[in-house]
Amino acid sequence: MPIRQMKEGSEQHRVIKPTLQNPMNPVQKNPKNPQNGKGPPVQEPQTIKPHSQTTSPPSRNRGRRRGRGGRKSDQAESLMPPTTRPCTVVSKPVPVPDSAAAFAGELQNGSMVKFPSSSKALSFAPRPGYGQLGTKCVVKANHFFAELPDKDLIQYDVTITPEVTSRNMNRAIMAELVKVYKESDLGMRLPAYDGRKSLYTAGELPFVWKEFEIKLVDEEDGSNAPRRVREYKVVIKFVARANLHHLGQFLAGRRADAPQEALQILDIVLRELSSKRYCPVGRSFFSPNIRKPQRLGEGLESWCGFYQSIRPTQMGLSLNIDMASAAFIEALPVIEFVAQLLGKDVLSRPLSDSDRVKIKKALRGVKVEVTHRGNVRRKYRVSGLTSQPTRELVFPVDDNATMKSVVEYFQEMYGFTIQHTHLPCLQVGNQRKANYLPMEACKIVEGQRYTKRLNEKQITALLKVTCQRPRDRENDILQTVQHNAYDQDPYAKEFGIKISEKLASVEARVLPAPWLKYHENGKEKDCLPQVGQWNMVNKKMINGMTVSRWACINFSRSVQENVARGFCNELAQMCQVSGMEFNPEPVIPIYAARPEQVEKALKHVYHASMNKLKGKELELLLVILPDNNGSLYGDLKRICETDLGLLSQCCLTKHVFKISKQYLANVSLKINVKMGGRNTVLLDAISCRIPLVSDIPTIIFGADVTHPENGEDSSPSIAAVVASQDWPEVTKYAGLVCAQAHRQELIQDLYKTWQDPVRGTVSGGMIRDLLVSFRKATGQKPLRIIFYRDGVSEGQFYQVLLYELDAIRKACASLEPNYQPPVTFIVVQKRHHTRLFANNHRDRSSTDKSGNILPGTVVDTKICHPTEFDFYLCSHAGIQGTSRPAHYHVLWDENNFTADGIQSLTNNLCYTYARCTRSVSVVPPAYYAHLAAFRARFYMEPDLQDNSSAGGNNKSSTRGAGEAGVKPLPALKENVKRVMFYC
Repeated sequence: MPIRQMKEGSEQHRVIKPTLQNPMNPVQKNPKNPQNGKGPPVQEPQTIKPHSQTTSPPSRNRGRRRGRGGRKSDQAESLMPPTTRPCTVVSKPVPVPDSAAAFAGELQNGSMVKFPSSSKALSFAPRPGYGQLGTKCVVKANHFFAELPDKDLIQYDVTITPEVTSRNMNRAIMAELVKVYKESDLGMRLPAYDGRKSLYTAGELPFVWKEFEIKLVDEEDGSNAPRRVREYKVVIKFVARANLHHLGQFLAGRRADAPQEALQILDIVLRELSSKRYCPVGRSFFSPNIRKPQRLGEGLESWCGFYQSIRPTQMGLSLNIDMASAAFIEALPVIEFVAQLLGKDVLSRPLSDSDRVKIKKALRGVKVEVTHRGNVRRKYRVSGLTSQPTRELVFPVDDNATMKSVVEYFQEMYGFTIQHTHLPCLQVGNQRKANYLPMEACKIVEGQRYTKRLNEKQITALLKVTCQRPRDRENDILQTVQHNAYDQDPYAKEFGIKISEKLASVEARVLPAPWLKYHENGKEKDCLPQVGQWNMVNKKMINGMTVSRWACINFSRSVQENVARGFCNELAQMCQVSGMEFNPEPVIPIYAARPEQVEKALKHVYHASMNKLKGKELELLLVILPDNNGSLYGDLKRICETDLGLLSQCCLTKHVFKISKQYLANVSLKINVKMGGRNTVLLDAISCRIPLVSDIPTIIFGADVTHPENGEDSSPSIAAVVASQDWPEVTKYAGLVCAQAHRQELIQDLYKTWQDPVRGTVSGGMIRDLLVSFRKATGQKPLRIIFYRDGVSEGQFYQVLLYELDAIRKACASLEPNYQPPVTFIVVQKRHHTRLFANNHRDRSSTDKSGNILPGTVVDTKICHPTEFDFYLCSHAGIQGTSRPAHYHVLWDENNFTADGIQSLTNNLCYTYARCTRSVSVVPPAYYAHLAAFRARFYMEPDLQDNSSAGGNNKSSTRGAGEAGVKPLPALKENVKRVMFYC
C-alpha cells in the first residue's frame, strides 16, 4: 500500500541538522505562563545550551552503567516528518567510523552494559525525592495503620502423616491439636497456621521438636453405624526466628530489601480468624452473610466479601482492605441447578446431547451432598455424567458380576424411589469405580467459587453488584474493619498487632491537564481539557488523513442497503468535518453478505475493488456487523490484518440505526489513526518543552502479556509491544504481537537470534524491529528509551526486569556496536486494591461528577513504598463506580527522572489516547499494548469444530501447550503493522 501523504499543517517543514544533548542534563525550564484557561502558554522553541562535562555523575542504581558519556552526533542531514517543529539541541559532532551499521546516523559514545546476571546484584531505582507540582489536597486511602508488634515471631515446620492435600482438613487437624495441647505442651501459645507446612508463634514453644498424635472423629451422620475415627501424626519442628528489627529498619527507609518472611507471618496471623469465619479465596474472604447474594443466572450467584493484605509503606505497616465480589455456585438441589443452567423445564422432557454436554461441563469438579439418607450428608465430587438415562443404568453388586439396576438399588437400600428416571445420573468419585447418584438425590454444597468463564449477562449482573459509588464503598470498607474487630481478634492480640480503624489521610496533588494542539484550520486551534474531558466541536485533527478508496460490507440482515448507504454518508461527512478528506463514494456498491461466509465475502470485495482500481490499494473497509455476532468480528479482523492487508472499521447494527454525532466523531478518530494520522498532540511536545523527551530523540514503548482465561489449560499467552513512531510528538504507536508458552509472563520475542544458512546468525525480535521502524519514520535514532510494562505482579518484578532489560540491551547492541541508549523501565499496575477517596464527599470542588477524586490526582507519600520509586496516579474522570488509580513503579531509571518529571509525563500522555476525547486511566502505550494483545487472540486459527465461519479453512490449531508446542501467530501485513490497527 502506498504511504499516504499527511495533509500538511500551516507550519514550515525544513531540513534540520540533528544535534544532540547529553541526556543526563535537565531541560531548562521555560518561564511560567499563567494558565487561566483563556489561552495556551506561549510557544517558544527551547534551545538547550551545550554542557561542558563529557561524563554524567555516577548513577544511583547498583549494577548500572557508570559514567555515561554525552551523546555525540555526526552532522548528517535528515528530513524530519511533516508537522514536526524541530527541537533544537546542541552537542559536539564526532566522525562516524566506517564500520558503523546502516542503522546509525549518529554514533553514541559508550561501552556495553554489563547487566547483573542474578537478582541479588540488582536493586530497584530509589525514590529521587517527592513530587511538588500541582494543587495540594488531602485524600483518604483504604489503608489502615498497623502497629509493629514487639514480640518475637517464630516459624515452625509442620509434617502431617498420612499426608493430607486439603487445606481445610489440615486446619481441622491443627485446630484439634491446639484444643487438646494448648495448655499442656504448647505453653499457652495460640499459633497461626498457613494450612500447609508452616506454623507461627509469638515467642518460642517449650520444645524444638515434638510429635503429637491427633484423633479426628467423623461428624454424627444420623445412622447407627459407629463413627469413623481418623488418626494422624503431627511433627512440629523449629525452623527460624523472623527478624522484626530488619522489618523496622526497612519501614524506616534505612534498608532497601523487604524482609518477606516477617511480612508473610503478619499476613497469616491477621488472616487466621477470617479463614475460620469466611470462605477464603486467594487474598479475599467471601460470605453469603456480608450482603444478600444476588442471582447471576444459570445457577450462579454473587457473594460479597473483602480483600485483605498487609503492606510495607512509608507510614509503616499498613493493612489494605477493599470490597470484593465473586461468582459462586448456588447451593441448589442439582435438578433445580440444571433447570436454571439450561433455562427450561427438565422434568418432563428428555435431554438433548448438547444439554448433556453443557451439564457435564458445568458440574465437573463440583462438590455435591446426598439428600436421600436423612441426616447422612456424605459429600462427593462430580467427575462426569452418564450417557444413558437412570432407568437404563445397571452395575455389578458382587464379585460374581450380578447386575442390579440403579433404580432397584436405591429402592431396596434406602427406600428411595427415583422419580425422574429419564435424567442421567451423576458420576462421582474416580472413573475406574463408577459411582452413580441420581440428580434428584443430590444438592450442591455451599461455598464453591465458580472459576470458569462467565457469559455476558453474568458479567453485567456481577458488575452491577461490584459497582459502588465512592462514598458507599468507603462506608462498606469502614464497616468491614469494624465488623472484623481486629482489637478483639485473639490472634492479633496474641501477636501484639494493633490495627487502626481509620482510613489513612494522605497528602496528594492534582496535576494540571496539558494543552492539546489541533489543526490551524479549525476554529479552536488548541484546547485545555476540563476535568479529564473535551470534545471535537470546532476542532480539526492535527494530521487528518485522506481516504479516497474505500468499500463497505454489510453482514447485518436487518440493515437495508439504503440505510447502510445513509450511514456511510453520515460517517464520511463526520470524517470531513473532523479534518480528514473522505471520498463520499465507495469503490464498489455496498456488498451484503451472510456472516457464515465471512472469508468468501471479504475476498470478493477485496478482488472486486482491486479490479476496479487497476492495481491501486483499497485503503479502508467499513463493516456493518449484527449486534450479536459471535466469532464474526474476530474472524474478520484475522483475515483482514494477516491475510489481505486491509484496514477495517466495524460498526454494530444498533449504531447504524441510531446515528449519534458522538458515536460518529469517535469512529472518525479511530479511522484517522488506522490510516496513519494523528488526532491531537501535546502542545508541549511540538514546542519542545517535555523534560527528558523533547531534548533528544526518545522512543516510548508499551508492553503487555495477556493470558488465556481460567479453564483453558493449553492456549498460548499473547505478548504485544508497541512503540512511538514520531518524535517529538510521541503520539503514533506501531504494534507487534507474538504467541508464547501458556501463562509465560516474560516476553520471549523482545530479542531473538536464529541461524540462516546464507546470512549466518540473524538478529530480530520486537524491540529491534520497532527501533528500526522509528528510525525509518523519523530519520533519527532513539537516544532514550522509556518502557512502560503492564501486567506484572510484585512477585515477578525481578525476573521481568532482569530478562526484559537484558533483551532491550541486546536488541540495541545488535543494531550498532556500543549503541546503548539509557533506559527507564516502569511497571504499570491496575490489578491492585488501593482506592483513593475525597477527604470531604460534600465538597463538589474536590470531586468529579461521579463523586470520585479529580483526574490528575497523584500520591507518592505515606501509602507508597518506603524506599522505591513508585506513585499512584488517577489520570481519568470516573464514569460510574469508584475510580481505581494506576500504580506506577519505576524499577530502573538511567535517565534520572525527577518525581515531577515522570509523574507529569505519564499524566500528560494519558490525554493523547487516540480513541476518545477523555484522559484515560492507564498510560496509552500500555493501553495500546493491551489492545494489540487482545486483538491478536483472534489471529489464532479457530478450533476445527467451531470453525463454521472460517470458510472451510483446514489449517491445524494454534493452541499448543509448552514452549515447543506454540504455533506462531500469522504475520501482520506490512501496511497494517506500521499504523494503529488495534484501535
